[in-house]
Amino acid sequence: MSLMGTRVIRTEDPKLLTHGGDYVGDLDLAGSAALVYVRSSMAHARILDIDTSAAATMPGVIKVLTAADIAHLPKLPSPFPGVVPDPYLRPMLATDLVRFVGEPVAAVIAENAYLATDASEQVVVSYEPLTVVVDLEESATDKLLFFEGTETNASMQIPAFMKANFDDCEVVLEQRIVNPRMAIGAIEPRCAAALWNGDHLTVYASSQGVHQQLGQYLLIYGLDESQVRVITPDVGGGFGGKGFPLPEELLVAEFSRQIGRPVTWTETRTENMLAWVHGRGQVQTIKIGGSRDGVISAYSLDILQDAGGYPHIGSALIGAGMMMLTGTYGWTNVGFSGRSVATNTAPTGAFRGAGRPEATAAIERAIDLFAAEIGMDPADVRRKNLLPAFDTAHTTPTGTKYDSGRYGDALELVLESAGYKALRAEQAERRARGDRKQIGIGLSCYVEITGMAGPDGAKEYGSVELKPNGTVLAVTGSSPHGQGHYTTWGMLISDELGIPMDKITFIHGDTDIVPWSNVTGGSRSAQIAGSAMVDASVRLATQATDKAADLLEAKADDVVLDKAKGVFHVKGTPAKAVSWADVAGASSNGNALVGISQFVQMAASFPFGAHCAVVEVDLDTGRVELLRHVAVDDCGTLLNPLLCDGQVHGGLASGAAQALIEEIRYDTDGNPQTSNFADYGIISAAELPSFERVEMVTKSPLNPLGAKGIGEAGTVGSTPAVQNAVIDAVSHLGVRHIDMPCTPERVWRAISGAEPH
Repeated sequence: MSLMGTRVIRTEDPKLLTHGGDYVGDLDLAGSAALVYVRSSMAHARILDIDTSAAATMPGVIKVLTAADIAHLPKLPSPFPGVVPDPYLRPMLATDLVRFVGEPVAAVIAENAYLATDASEQVVVSYEPLTVVVDLEESATDKLLFFEGTETNASMQIPAFMKANFDDCEVVLEQRIVNPRMAIGAIEPRCAAALWNGDHLTVYASSQGVHQQLGQYLLIYGLDESQVRVITPDVGGGFGGKGFPLPEELLVAEFSRQIGRPVTWTETRTENMLAWVHGRGQVQTIKIGGSRDGVISAYSLDILQDAGGYPHIGSALIGAGMMMLTGTYGWTNVGFSGRSVATNTAPTGAFRGAGRPEATAAIERAIDLFAAEIGMDPADVRRKNLLPAFDTAHTTPTGTKYDSGRYGDALELVLESAGYKALRAEQAERRARGDRKQIGIGLSCYVEITGMAGPDGAKEYGSVELKPNGTVLAVTGSSPHGQGHYTTWGMLISDELGIPMDKITFIHGDTDIVPWSNVTGGSRSAQIAGSAMVDASVRLATQATDKAADLLEAKADDVVLDKAKGVFHVKGTPAKAVSWADVAGASSNGNALVGISQFVQMAASFPFGAHCAVVEVDLDTGRVELLRHVAVDDCGTLLNPLLCDGQVHGGLASGAAQALIEEIRYDTDGNPQTSNFADYGIISAAELPSFERVEMVTKSPLNPLGAKGIGEAGTVGSTPAVQNAVIDAVSHLGVRHIDMPCTPERVWRAISGAEPH
């Protein structure tokens, strides 16, 4: 019986729940010193002086460094060629200017973190304040330029290369929409450790990809690949932010070289909130038009992306907005434009969906606004405009090629599962009674991109080796940070080889063992790394069959692998068989059997779904309670429904969090107002219901598993569904739009300022 499609419990968990994980912060490197950064207290200022004299004489201090001590290093390399133009590149430590509160300006190395922290507080930095611009719409005017040698604050622009024509529309609506910044909030903050042995560097990184890290170290330190080893042990969450290292991590190596000892660094939660990349951060302008029978014939989206003090990955998020412009709908008369601009805030980067949740939020708000204007149920408007089912590639007006989709089926399934008609009836009854607590029903239909591929496709390394004792060692290029990879890969390998999962061990995240890998992000692992595991297993089985044929004194073509029993025998004569242990023993003379895969998926896949959120709003206080959330998320073949549930639940929590409570905020002087989990109010189980997940499977034709990504899908679909539900609850009072997060104050103000409909 196949394991695939069954709810296999995570094999990673016993260790994590008993011994605990082995994280970078757990390392005990002999003779190591601790690093603490001195961070800017100003959002935009000129550095006049950095006085390190007092700090340098503090107990246990080994060295205090500023930008002058690392002047030989280049600026932070662009994460991808062309994403960050040269004038906008970030120095490794602030030189003459600081551009956001929390930017590192000096480094203190001491015998332990406590002593380093004490000394860091004695570093005195003198500043000349400069004009602060926090509002990205103000920055977009270019009245104040942040970077010398530039004529604009826009680090990336996509001009309006296509424009929608609204001339024939009966109804046309425009709306400015704020998609607020979010904290990534991984349980394990950023951390790193480094040590030099002669001219060889070893780095321990909490990372989503060791080879991505390796590439940055090679660029910065001018080393050969043979001189650097990057190791990633257990990782306490990544969510996109740990895909691309920032200066604080990369400098640990330099400081180790300078003091001749290992150096470790772990940031505090406040540092994490101040200086790690934030997600989202857009002001969107949508325009939608169509006829009063619900047919939408024109749509346009303009995105203004907040890139923060130093443009980084966040600059590129407008590209995802363009790719996913039309979502699940069949519109062809569309327009798009986008700019990413700098502000005196922390940089933005990839976070769970990275541009796709933002695009979907715009589309699905537009649909509900249009439905409200023409007085039609939003479910009916969606029915009229969704693309029909397809199982061969569909190309959108912006050139995005969807692999397969049944968007209408997903909508009908979520409506039926939620009891949509009954919910609308209850809503009508409450409104008729004039209840002070009203319910709202919010819908969203979404499609997103996973396993993003370049011109040569999306690739991943995998190998499966038979050990002399009959067990299997699998090496994967994919980097697990909470997804349950070892369980999934174990299931795939066991299914192909007939070897029990407890006889399979794994190695990941070590550049001396894994020859190459790609950054683990964009929900790529199951479809690409999983396919590599299957391919490698098939290759191993072929080699093992040849060896078993020798033991059975038969031709290889006549030998079969009985996967159910995990033995090889001649076709038609199962009584005489050899085991994997027999094959391993016969191969233990130095000719190890190993299947190696470099699997390539030539295009991205496009998971999709439909969500229905039900909220209750207290009209007197504006308080919102999420009562139910029903989610149909189609990620192709379900390899392990239990793991899929976990990924969806995490995504739903993140999406509901943005819709209801989470937002990174700054005052007008650029001072962060949300620098810890008390001020930021990260969502918890207390604010969430038990999610209702409904399975649906539409296979992808792009890989042998038929799988698509699922790690980010829940976030893409949930945010607009919850936001739409809140607005729907108070729409009968004349409220047409409330920006996220829909906090009690914001909802109460919308109710108070609404004109009766």
